[in-house]
Amino acid sequence: MGFELLKDRGYFKDHGVDVMAFDDIYPEGHQSGISVIMHDKRLLTNGDIRFEQTPGQWQPVSKQDSRELIPEDGTILTKLHYPDENTHLKGINPRIYPDFAFSYEVCVKAEGNGVVVTVNLDREIPPEFTGKLSFNIEIVPGEVFGMSYLADVEAGVFPRQANGPALRLRSNDLYRIDGPISPGEDGIYADADELRGDEESYNPIVADDIIAVPYAQGHHFVLCPEDPLRRVSIKSDQNVWKLYDGRFNHNNGWFVLSAEIPAGKTDQAIVFRIEPNVIRDYEYTPVIQISNVGYHPAQRKIAVIETGAASSIGNNEEIVLYRISEEGEISVGHYPVRTWGNFLRYRYLIADFSDETTQGRYRIRFGNIESQSFQIGTTVYDRGVWQPVIEYFLPVQMCHMRVNEKYRVWHGRCHLDDARMAPVSRNHFDGYAQGHSTLTKYHPGDHVPGLNEGGWHDAGDFDLRIESQSGEAYILALCVEEFDAFNDTTVIDQKTKTVEIHEPDGENDFLQQIEHGLLTVVGGYRSLGRLYRGIICRDLRQYVLLGDPVNMTDGIPGNDDDRLVFTEDNPVHELHTCAHLAAAGRVLKEFRPVLSSEAIKAAIDIYDNVSEKGDGLIDLAEALYQDDAGRSLEAQKVNVMIARIHGASELYLTTGDERYLKDITDAGEVVFSHMQETASEVARVYKYIKDKAFCDVFEKVLYVLRDELIDLCAETPYGVPYRPHIWGAGWGIQAAAMRYYFLYKAFPGIFSPDVLFSSLNFILGTHPGRNNASFASGVGTKSVETAYGINRADWSYIPGGVVSGTALIRPDFPELMEFPYLWQQTEYVLGGGSSHYMFLVLAIQRLLQNGINDND
Repeated sequence: MGFELLKDRGYFKDHGVDVMAFDDIYPEGHQSGISVIMHDKRLLTNGDIRFEQTPGQWQPVSKQDSRELIPEDGTILTKLHYPDENTHLKGINPRIYPDFAFSYEVCVKAEGNGVVVTVNLDREIPPEFTGKLSFNIEIVPGEVFGMSYLADVEAGVFPRQANGPALRLRSNDLYRIDGPISPGEDGIYADADELRGDEESYNPIVADDIIAVPYAQGHHFVLCPEDPLRRVSIKSDQNVWKLYDGRFNHNNGWFVLSAEIPAGKTDQAIVFRIEPNVIRDYEYTPVIQISNVGYHPAQRKIAVIETGAASSIGNNEEIVLYRISEEGEISVGHYPVRTWGNFLRYRYLIADFSDETTQGRYRIRFGNIESQSFQIGTTVYDRGVWQPVIEYFLPVQMCHMRVNEKYRVWHGRCHLDDARMAPVSRNHFDGYAQGHSTLTKYHPGDHVPGLNEGGWHDAGDFDLRIESQSGEAYILALCVEEFDAFNDTTVIDQKTKTVEIHEPDGENDFLQQIEHGLLTVVGGYRSLGRLYRGIICRDLRQYVLLGDPVNMTDGIPGNDDDRLVFTEDNPVHELHTCAHLAAAGRVLKEFRPVLSSEAIKAAIDIYDNVSEKGDGLIDLAEALYQDDAGRSLEAQKVNVMIARIHGASELYLTTGDERYLKDITDAGEVVFSHMQETASEVARVYKYIKDKAFCDVFEKVLYVLRDELIDLCAETPYGVPYRPHIWGAGWGIQAAAMRYYFLYKAFPGIFSPDVLFSSLNFILGTHPGRNNASFASGVGTKSVETAYGINRADWSYIPGGVVSGTALIRPDFPELMEFPYLWQQTEYVLGGGSSHYMFLVLAIQRLLQNGINDND
């Protein structure tokens, strides 16, 4: 049969092997270019021209111009060019492009048992880039550790760690473009010299001058020859392939097969054949997807079984439920399986075993496949499910503190020298850009007092974004307000800046953590006279730090290693933060009355200031705020109104001032036309609204919203929508579930609680893909235990951290690697993520205590 181009899928397929070509969009995250999925595991990816043999996150990538499927010829033709004008010294990951502009095309054609790749350039490469400009194919490290490779007559093994010796090359940085690509182009740009750092030390934005000597080279490589599921051949008669280890100069690098673009050649500059080993009778091994924690006896219990798309397994099959006893496993029930249908590339079956309510440990078998063990019991959520978030994750993420856990020090007292005012008119990195003014009394480089307390490190990057800081305090406040959340297993001493995990101090950890969040947000507002955009390290060498953040700066204020504080005029951020401050201040009234009063006053002032400035801020936000770049002015205005509704809702609950309710009802047009974004905020204050005309319309459109949500949830066999863009969809599902809780609470006659239960089950293991781990690290029988946290270099995790989860390799491959350096799959985050998950578990607990389950 051989490989065939599937028109409806847009990639090549031969039984269990798929070859994709430029269908994905994220090369810096190792998912783009030519990719090969070998029997439902991605092995090769990012096949494309690069300026380095082992590029990292900040190295130049091409801009895709077009992608054409030619079914009659069995070909995918992609046209691309360098440089990408939109990322040169701009954006979240600013790059410095070498001074060589060219276009090229990559033709991938099915040919028998493989595909042939041909690369044509529109011009010859200059001598200075000979030996550097290459066609690369990246190899997933975690899939090949300890496996073999053959290179012509050589043989070797893929090592667990990068090994020398080192190879010195001429750096592309010698031929860089320092300023805007288009003469006279206006805007805010990164400074090339600042990005590249000094010439004396390593900097990841250069990082192409010293690489590892290739492990092997030859015209013909065979990867993993001992494993028929992974074996793949890459062969070229004219080009020599070299196997490099990208981890030598980037800790998160991958193995790379690289063929240098030859001098003096344009047509057929690179020609090679990929021939994967295809197992003709391969069938996808079914995966049983259940909650790795388990189920309350009263709740609905659904097992989802993922099978191959062409599988004949279906109705008339059954699962067998086993209870684990002291004598071993005892069969306690047979439950029929029904076919749900196809989703993405797989076919799904559903089995409902809700009838089983006896408390105990269980396992499911389906044919010769078995699930992980799980619990059924009335106390299933009472210990070790939400608690690790407040016991471990949040303490470990605390900035400006030393965090101890008995014998262990998670990190030292870090960033005590925070922070210096950022330079103006500068694109920094990671989404930070300072406009043409500091918007404060401080000048660039001035030390800003009051920023060296409070806050949590955002994921593995150590920065403090305003939305993550205030947002975290907000969700914790809602946990306390809605569920009387209480935990006391941690000493949090703000005077000595010390945290002791698993040492009670007699105070509610939730309230102490809310205080810690307000200390940074209110402290920044007090010093700056406005909210900060964020606080982040000044250079990329600091940014890529792995391990203890105390090593990022020396703790002495006013020198060049201090972090920078950025400001912005952004009404969306300001109004959402206003809502967060109002709620957090409300909850802290008795615990920390002075800080509470200051937070509430700041919330009122922010709300009033934004309202007074009106639309003038929107233009500035559009120009400066990278996350909103490209959105229309009209869309920006709607976003401001949505944020204002959020602020008004929380301010009313805090102050009782009915002017905030009037602001909500006056915005009825935005409310009714954007119910998915506004309905939950309105629901929180709905019983206080006296405008009958508004209420009548609102209740009518609630039914429309309900039907929309039902349709969205019906898209998948999981009862929740799964629509990831780059990051896995877990965080979005949790955030949506928290908003949904308030809709259900206010309107139980319209909304049902099933979305809440389905969302929690999704996070805990009932989700697509062969890796059915819980996204909550350390929670459940099987969980993500190699995650993108501060200890990712140790291939470890932080208990209670919740990763974004299963990502989508376009167009249809769900993937959750056991690999710590894929931020779009295994990253932790603040301002949501873990705390949204904790809120969801607490909500489920409360519903079950009230006798409500997802059959209601």
